[in-house]
Amino acid sequence: MEKLRIAVQKSGRLNEDSLKLLKDCGISVDNGKEQLKATTRNFPMEVFYLRNGDIPQYLRDGVVDIAIIGENVLVEKGAEITIVEKLGFSKCRVSLAVPKEMVYNSIKDLEGKRIATSYPNTVKKYLALKGVKAALHVINGSVEIAPNIGLADAICDIVSSGSTLFKNNLREVEKMQESEAVLAVAANLSPAKQEILDTLQFRIQSILKGRNSKYILMNAPNSKVADIIKLLPGMRSPTVLPLAEEGWSSIHTVIEKESFWNVIDSLKKEGAEGILVVPIEKMVL
Repeated sequence: MEKLRIAVQKSGRLNEDSLKLLKDCGISVDNGKEQLKATTRNFPMEVFYLRNGDIPQYLRDGVVDIAIIGENVLVEKGAEITIVEKLGFSKCRVSLAVPKEMVYNSIKDLEGKRIATSYPNTVKKYLALKGVKAALHVINGSVEIAPNIGLADAICDIVSSGSTLFKNNLREVEKMQESEAVLAVAANLSPAKQEILDTLQFRIQSILKGRNSKYILMNAPNSKVADIIKLLPGMRSPTVLPLAEEGWSSIHTVIEKESFWNVIDSLKKEGAEGILVVPIEKMVL
């Protein structure tokens, strides 16, 4: 039986979140610590632990079939590789940063400057789009120190909280690209492997939908039920059940996290009481 070969980052936060996603999909991965490859006991899959920057080439060469990888890495090293799912974790951005004391009004202020980065292709495309010419110093590793030692006037790097920039006396001036973990796929999967991928994607989508939703229960007087239902943006139709107390009902539905508090505020104004919020592990549609 064919197995789907998936690449995940060898170590770091992306590794942990990727393995958690597979676990939530019901896939038991044998201990892969200090290994380059691990098997799964209950799903036709092999897991390869690779350096993040090497994964695009492994996908291109067909060594692995799919990968969980940062979108920013694909933009830099594998723009032609297909992304089939955005996974919603390991969110960051690729940004330009300059020393705090540097006068910066626009991207034009980097004309003729030196920029240190691990993402030369991304920077070149961005500067070309803006009509700016600058010298690039390619550094593999921490680039934040470059301005402090006189190697560069600015840097381009991934930014999450911005704390690393702050510690190195830098400030973010250009957000070039938003990024998150994605599921990427090599070209020309066999029909058997495509079928396995479809099953995996179905599970992933169920998990992501659950993570982005909340199950809510509330009590309301029967006279308010119709108005409350109009406020609910959830699934096909909420569930309405009579309570033991005459004239009252319990309403059950699902709402998305993004609109959660606005919906809750509106429900309270319409007379909903005893609102209970429950996390959803998975939501199969």
